Amino acid sequence: MNYSLYNKDCISGCKKHIEDNSVDLIITDPPYGINGDTLHKHYNRDEKNVLDGYVEIPLEEYEEFSKRWIKQAERILRPGGSIYIVSGYTNLHHILDALKETSLKEVNHIIWKYNFGVHTKNKFVSSHYHILYWVKPGGKPIFNTYVRFSPDEKDNKDGSLNYQDREDVWVINREYKPGKIKNKNELPKKLLIKMIQYSSNESDLVCDMFLGGFSTAHVAVGLNRRCVGFEISESIYEHGIKQMKQVKPGELTSTLRKPNGSIPLNQGKSWSTEELLHLQDRYKNIYQRVGSKGETIKILCEEFGRGRFSITNALNKINIDETHISNLDEYI
Repeated sequence: MNYSLYNKDCISGCKKHIEDNSVDLIITDPPYGINGDTLHKHYNRDEKNVLDGYVEIPLEEYEEFSKRWIKQAERILRPGGSIYIVSGYTNLHHILDALKETSLKEVNHIIWKYNFGVHTKNKFVSSHYHILYWVKPGGKPIFNTYVRFSPDEKDNKDGSLNYQDREDVWVINREYKPGKIKNKNELPKKLLIKMIQYSSNESDLVCDMFLGGFSTAHVAVGLNRRCVGFEISESIYEHGIKQMKQVKPGELTSTLRKPNGSIPLNQGKSWSTEELLHLQDRYKNIYQRVGSKGETIKILCEEFGRGRFSITNALNKINIDETHISNLDEYI
């Protein structure tokens, strides 16, 4: 079986079931501490198909609760492992404060923009969540830069699809399941697929501290990852386990978009001193011959088997004459 999912709170569950430095990726959507059992009043939706049993964290306990579960997340992540935490804004400061008390390091603060925000009358509509992407130091993080789009793929305005996909504002709609039993707040599969593709590989161990609708577990197993997680509510857990029995390992892999184009041969490899010196010589020679920065970078990408970002960053590192490298950004 590709998963171990427990009907426990995540703090005691982690202590009992997960070893230190053993998890490759954590994706989790903790309770928001905003009376989650009344969310339907804000979203103007019918709750008759929503599972009972949602467990909220009282506001007065939220700060200490955040520190306790995030401390466990730090412990179980392997060096180089990644964590994505989905949060609203009301208690975001408590989660950020808890993260800052750990050794974990911030990578990105992502904004997830979704459709149909919280209904309001006398203020702007809230239609986004925060996704905090942090890593544990001490190892090389997984970030599969070209897993979804190759560096050569363009839109109809010649914009880089890879660049657009990796911007830190994500527009992904919620999933609606009319007539189906569901959890109170479920993350859409497209959102989870994106995080899992970029920050893990097949057979890696993915953890969800708050399983809720079991969406993380569904997607992780569907993408040939292993999964471990916790859900404190007995009714929600029992429903989720029944759903998991229908999930086949790898069933989502055939639905993934394949990058169209070549990926640089030496993508992700460190530059040696000899390579940097060779790059310096080749840049000057090629630029003198072709007289175009953009064309020079293109030729160097092919010669060195690296992407434009890698070439440009290396040129800046070795301080090529500024008259040659100024305004290179327009060619990336």
